[in-house]
Amino acid sequence: MLKTAVIGVGYLGRFHAQKFASLPESELIGVVDINPEQGQKVSDELDVPFYLNFEEVINKVDAVSIAVPTIHHYKSAKAFLANGVHVLLEKPFAETIEEAEELAQLSSDNNVSLQIGHLERFNPVFAEFQQLIDQPKFIENIRIAPFPKRGTDVDVILDLMIHDIDLVLAAVGEFPETIEGIGVKFVTSSSDLAKARLRFPCGCIADLTASRISDKAERKMRIFQSGLYLSLDYASGQARKLKVDSSEIPDPEKLHPEVVQLEKGDALMAEIESFLAAIQKKTQPLVSAEDGLNAMKVAWQIKDQL
Repeated sequence: MLKTAVIGVGYLGRFHAQKFASLPESELIGVVDINPEQGQKVSDELDVPFYLNFEEVINKVDAVSIAVPTIHHYKSAKAFLANGVHVLLEKPFAETIEEAEELAQLSSDNNVSLQIGHLERFNPVFAEFQQLIDQPKFIENIRIAPFPKRGTDVDVILDLMIHDIDLVLAAVGEFPETIEGIGVKFVTSSSDLAKARLRFPCGCIADLTASRISDKAERKMRIFQSGLYLSLDYASGQARKLKVDSSEIPDPEKLHPEVVQLEKGDALMAEIESFLAAIQKKTQPLVSAEDGLNAMKVAWQIKDQL
């Protein structure tokens, strides 16, 4: 059993704490938050100790989940990694690429796991159909949502689009050779709507749209490849699969996609279980520090163009 703690138990961190408390391979020894009221609330809910400072638990844990605002990722993750503690770090990886690179190197030097919280990798609809993605020619991602009630300390690229950047990189298996991006400010001082186009050495093109000023939520990915079209709905868990004989012009009347409805599952639980399993088995996390760093590099190339 691994001794664990959650650093930052606000909106998202509270869910992390609930999962760690419920898993047999985890002994949640406490929660940490700079807000005494929120920290004590989660502490009482889960019947575990509450701490104001993360330094108080560094020597008490084997692994932590860090769900603090992005500006604090580097300082808190560095402290735990330097002390040999395994870290699940919420996305985005860090405020800057330099910070992310240093954290990645620190995890390697100290031989500890550093998993980045790209949650959609654990969404059942991606996990189920990723194996069918083979040399895609075109990918379209749309991720739109109403403006969040929680605090937003980063622009829409690091807040929302980075999920899809990670998914596209995982699907294609390459780093893009060219990156184009545009963005628009509406209600914050940074971009609230952004579009990007990634071109890969293999010839694949990926278009990404992210917005946090919509009146509805939508999270979809469409993949076009030779002989196959996939439409993945991350919100509903529905997938549409259409096989096409690429040797002839298709007859529209014969095009009937297979519709698969998956159980929505618990992606956060799957993410945390995967993190703990990687520690116990001494294997690379499913979403590694390198994966998180590559997503950051793409995101910042888009940001630099806005």
